[in-house]
Amino acid sequence: MAQICEKCGKGITRVWRHVKLRGKYNPTIKRVQKPNLQRMKLATGERIHACTKCMKAVGKAR
Repeated sequence: MAQICEKCGKGITRVWRHVKLRGKYNPTIKRVQKPNLQRMKLATGERIHACTKCMKAVGKAR
């Protein structure tokens, strides 16, 4: 399963957090942020992986 929203294309992003070490900031902590993907059933009957932001937008459109 790919970590990409099939509706908007949102995917993983790399994040660097600056940590202060002896008075200077070092970009030492590198991590990956993943979107909150859920399985969603469309009106056509097919199931897709969509982020919760897209699921909320579809719910408001109805």
